[in-house]
Amino acid sequence: MLSVENLHISYGAIKALHGVSLKVAEGSIVTLIGANGAGKSTTLRALSGLVKPVAGSITYNGKDISRIPANKIVAAGLCHVPEGRMIFANLTVHENLLMGAYLQRERKWIAAQTEYIFSLFPRLKERASQAAGTLSGGEQQMLAIGRALLGRPKLLMLDEPSLGIAPLLVKSIFERIVEINREQGLTILLVEQNANLALDVSSYAYVLETGKVLLEGPSAELKANPEVQAAYLGA
Repeated sequence: MLSVENLHISYGAIKALHGVSLKVAEGSIVTLIGANGAGKSTTLRALSGLVKPVAGSITYNGKDISRIPANKIVAAGLCHVPEGRMIFANLTVHENLLMGAYLQRERKWIAAQTEYIFSLFPRLKERASQAAGTLSGGEQQMLAIGRALLGRPKLLMLDEPSLGIAPLLVKSIFERIVEINREQGLTILLVEQNANLALDVSSYAYVLETGKVLLEGPSAELKANPEVQAAYLGA
């Protein structure tokens, strides 16, 4: 579904990615793990068209998307839930969700998908008319995921969904991520600093370090790898 080959990204004189290559199979959950500054978020920003590669290619469903605008990437079905959630604080929960459906024209589908999101995250239904800025961090993360689901994604990219959230809500959100993958067959690319959680819910993983892929393999194998355990799992 998605193939990244030899991706190089720079911010001015700073080189953020040095030849990153990865693949995401349709219907899978793939995770990128690594320390702060490893290049995980930059990789997602490149896939979303928010930063342009210096070199390399990004192929989605057989088409090179590395040079097309971000709005066309969203329309093609790649939806990005950014680090920090980036919800519209002054809009209500329901208005935030509808912002995700900006490119959609089928009212029946929008209504049905909204109800599906409310079934996934009942707290959002309870707070539908409440200003989004008054929600807790975990509730805002639920809202950001729900907003992306209304973009009708084929590939959902999640950047640090556990960041700044109470452990109980983190568990609930990750259960919903797995549920979305299984029920809707939605492909998910997950960037996550909580390596234990990320490896538990994913089928394949890449370890990024200083802008390069250090290791890759089935998530269960990486979780058993002594090097990964020592560096990322607190073993």
